[in-house]
Amino acid sequence: MQLYNTLSAQERAALIDQAGEERLTMSFYTYAHIENPHLFRDQLFLSWNPLNVLGRIYVAKEGINAQLSVPAPTFEAFKKHLDSVDFLRGIRLNIAVEQDNKSFLKLTIKVRHKIVADGLEDDRFDVTNKGVHLNAEAFNSLTNQEDTIVVDMRNHYESEIGHFEGAITPDVDTFRESLPIIEKDLAAHKTDKKLVMYCTGGIRCEKASAYFKHKGFKQVYQLEGGIIEYARQVKEKGLENKFIGKNFVFDERRSETISEDVIASCHQCGSPCDTHINCANEACHLLFIQCPSCAEKFDNCCSTDCATIIALPEEKQRALRKGKHNSNKIFKKGRAHHLKTLNQS
Repeated sequence: MQLYNTLSAQERAALIDQAGEERLTMSFYTYAHIENPHLFRDQLFLSWNPLNVLGRIYVAKEGINAQLSVPAPTFEAFKKHLDSVDFLRGIRLNIAVEQDNKSFLKLTIKVRHKIVADGLEDDRFDVTNKGVHLNAEAFNSLTNQEDTIVVDMRNHYESEIGHFEGAITPDVDTFRESLPIIEKDLAAHKTDKKLVMYCTGGIRCEKASAYFKHKGFKQVYQLEGGIIEYARQVKEKGLENKFIGKNFVFDERRSETISEDVIASCHQCGSPCDTHINCANEACHLLFIQCPSCAEKFDNCCSTDCATIIALPEEKQRALRKGKHNSNKIFKKGRAHHLKTLNQS
């Protein structure tokens, strides 16, 4: 009985090409009580693997957080399976703004302590006492009011390439860092301002809105479905688009274009650019923004040192990597000490 992915990314990409089928990239989440996450995880894999579902899914006792792609011909079978699970029946699927058949190249389902790492002790407050959900039209209306504060609940490398007009964008590496910072910075406005939050697909705001209500904020709102659903509604209903730039996504696409504005800069030369890459040196793999000119100059690497390493024979590169593992510093991006934009700040 196969319970784990057995193909490499390269093998899977070849199979996708051979199949010649369009795939749908989407995401969903829900907080629910899952008695046995490990058993539920295995059941999902056994149900989804035959349907050629690919993606990154986290399961915990508190619920599920899924980002995945499904072949268009098997979507109805996939949806039928979702509807067979009580707490997934009728769940909103956030369909990606931009589709890519190779957005995911593996089916990875992991059991975690939490579906989002928030660092919170959930038993200290009611996680179901959430903020008011806003659709795109209501979000636009509320954020036009002077007594509204808009807060981006994502990390610095996400908001760097795109965010809502006038939003507060905390300079943080992780979601858990942002919660106490926002509470402190907005402490004087717990009663006199409307706090409106947003994130990629809505999951971080589900927890954050309950947290801020617990901390005494009286008027708490959240963008339902996040940026992904907002962009869909704006396009479908012909609404004003208040999001500028790209929406960072955690798959092979790395981003979706919401507006044509380029608000970020190449981390090496400072020219306008909002294209993320991972350093071609597998021993580094730093995630950063690189323009075409620097990509050519540094051979798709973040530094001359890394460019020198990838010029070595593969056997020597593997020897240099042996026993070493990438740390979370790969997400430092513009904060990496050797990148030009940091040194100029």
